[in-house]
Amino acid sequence: MRRQPIGMLFSAPYAVFVAAVFAYPLGLAVWISFHEYIFTAPGVTVPRPFVGLENYSAVLTDPAVRRSFVNIGIFLIINVPLTVALSLLLATALNSVVRGRTFFRTSFYLPYVAASVAVVGVWLFLFGSGGLVNQVLGSAAPDPSWLINENWAMPSIALFVTWKQLGFFILLYLAALQNVPKELYESAAVDGANRWRSFRAVTVPGVRPATTLVTLLAIITGANLFTEPYLLTNGGGPSGRSASPVLLMYQRGIEQGHPDVAAAIGVLLVAGVLVVAGAQQLLERRQR
Repeated sequence: MRRQPIGMLFSAPYAVFVAAVFAYPLGLAVWISFHEYIFTAPGVTVPRPFVGLENYSAVLTDPAVRRSFVNIGIFLIINVPLTVALSLLLATALNSVVRGRTFFRTSFYLPYVAASVAVVGVWLFLFGSGGLVNQVLGSAAPDPSWLINENWAMPSIALFVTWKQLGFFILLYLAALQNVPKELYESAAVDGANRWRSFRAVTVPGVRPATTLVTLLAIITGANLFTEPYLLTNGGGPSGRSASPVLLMYQRGIEQGHPDVAAAIGVLLVAGVLVVAGAQQLLERRQR
């Protein structure tokens, strides 16, 4: 702030946007989570007494909520490593393509910008009970099928989200690869390194800041999972094995009329994401 005060002026519009769209709703959610809160019509005033940790107690003792956090943990364990590994490998391959580079980049990015409902339709065509994947696998296909199977529902959603968002993370890595000096690859080749060795010794360290960004974004977007289980598994089925905390927030707050309980779920989710992101940052600094 002392070195470049003009920077405050340029960043002010975005700071106002963050405060209005993120900071204020988060603060309101924290306040709601400590009160008995109900939605009312505009202009109607009702008592909203302070209840302390009662909403948090209700959340932590709810088996469905605990299950949703386990579900999102399973999702992140599958989605984040796959996202980082596949996007880096594909970005490296695309960076070396000479002919058809634009076509391949567009092909990978298209699912990310496509409407979720349309992409879900494709996935249901592939992984539905009578879908193409089951027809190919035959007797080796799981019974019941992928999206109605308690063991395969959340992994199937994790694979779907990985595929859908891969194009965005590939673009991030492609931008990072432009900053890796070509002289390092030439030096590695002179030392006798093959492509795999150059990838491990030059590419991976050279794009480490992008890897940190991709990991954080994958964690944040994964923690906010809602559309996919809502559409693919009919609202978190089977038996809540694909329900996410955000989906439960919608069900408790909007469908069941308990926004105070939903706010408590949201606050716990934000705290959990901050802990995971902080641990990831600490691990990254120690590795450096």
